[in-house]
Amino acid sequence: MMKALRFEQGQLRLADLPLPSREGEALVRVTLAGICNTDVEIVRGYANFSGTLGHEFVGVVEDATDNSLIGQRVVGEINAGCGACDECLRNHARHCRRRNVLGIRGRDGAFAEYLRLPASNLLLVPDAINDHQAVFAEPLAAACAILEQVTLTSAHRVVVIGDGKLGQLIARVIATTGCDLTLIGKHESKLELARAAGVKAQALADVVPAADFDVVIEASGSASGLQLALDLIRPRGVVVLKSTFHGKVELDAARVIVNEIKLIGSRCGRFTDALALLADRRVNVEPLITDEFALADGVAAMNKAQERGVLKVLLRP
Repeated sequence: MMKALRFEQGQLRLADLPLPSREGEALVRVTLAGICNTDVEIVRGYANFSGTLGHEFVGVVEDATDNSLIGQRVVGEINAGCGACDECLRNHARHCRRRNVLGIRGRDGAFAEYLRLPASNLLLVPDAINDHQAVFAEPLAAACAILEQVTLTSAHRVVVIGDGKLGQLIARVIATTGCDLTLIGKHESKLELARAAGVKAQALADVVPAADFDVVIEASGSASGLQLALDLIRPRGVVVLKSTFHGKVELDAARVIVNEIKLIGSRCGRFTDALALLADRRVNVEPLITDEFALADGVAAMNKAQERGVLKVLLRP
């Protein structure tokens, strides 16, 4: 048996469960997991998920058909595709139409003592990366995904809207391109954290909307972030949408059409890019950790993660 933090029938609770069982998949003992805004939104109704939450983790392989994996420290790609469709064959399992997603869609997640994933989803964590860094691999990969979708150089003016967990990571990743970067947020302590990482930061209250940015990355977690993005983007510019939240957003389609703005949805990224940034010390994630809880205090940890000013909250089984 094992402990797991479950969301079922609208309730969040700690439960005793059998070890997960999925034929042919690796069994991973979770050593550290991170609470994401997506986990918070699931509790609010996003994705209609029921089961064990959590998709950010680092752990140790306890059992696998490939014996060389046993005992290895790993992180895991969260999308498990069917393996046979056109997207899977192009190595895009994150867009497989029959995929399940760790702790989000059809698969119990990482807020547990153990989880299972296909061995092909697991990546070895280099010794140069500690657990508190490795647990950021999934959200850092999501930040890296932007650079797969948009080419940025030192000539581009870029703004990131949102000073929370994801916005902070995105800013650190985008800063590696050498572009003219600004982070916009509401919380002075978080803006100072960005400045300490070498990122120019501005309070939302001081922003005078001017449509002169080449790329706007919306990561505020708020529906109002898209409106601000449209206020800041130049004609024929690119708006990258990263926020996931429960509910619908109004879109002024006329502005998008008349100004020929490109809207790009951006979700998961490749872990290899994130691990390389961590191993090379090009991105420092540990200052983003606010608190750490035992899994047994998972409900309290989720409550903490929703408090104003809080960044990353970790769970340790």
